[in-house]
Parts: sequence; structure tokens; C-alpha cells
Amino acid sequence: MQRFKMISIAILSLLGVIIILQNTEPVETRLLFMSITMPRAILLMGTTLIGFALGLLVSLFSRGRDRGEKLPKNPGY
Repeated sequence: MQRFKMISIAILSLLGVIIILQNTEPVETRLLFMSITMPRAILLMGTTLIGFALGLLVSLFSRGRDRGEKLPKNPGY
């Protein structure tokens, strides 16, 4: 299993480097009232990191909710 993880990490890292090298041209991104010019690779990396962080936060909050007190199934209303 350890070997599989290392091979997977190597393949994904290589794929990330290829994507970055092929997307170096600048793009203009409008963010609310600002306009930012940056390489497309930076934009892709930024949106990926934002998505990863949001997914991590959602999983942490949902896991914390599962650990909380359980409500009785029949509260008797």
C-alpha cells in the first residue's frame, strides 16, 4: 500500500508540473471591483487550494456535528 501511495503522489505531482508548464500565459481575472492579471497556472492553483480548504472545512464541521449530543428519536412533542 505504501508503494501505491508513493506512485500516486509521483504521478499527480508530475501531472501538476505539466499543467503549470503548459499554462504560463497571463489571464485577466476580475474579482469584485478589482482586475488582476496573473498566469493561468497561478489561478488554477489558487482555485484548487480554495476548493481543498472548503472541502476540508465542510468535512471537519460535519464530523464535529456527528460527535455532538444525539437528540432523542421520539422527543414526545
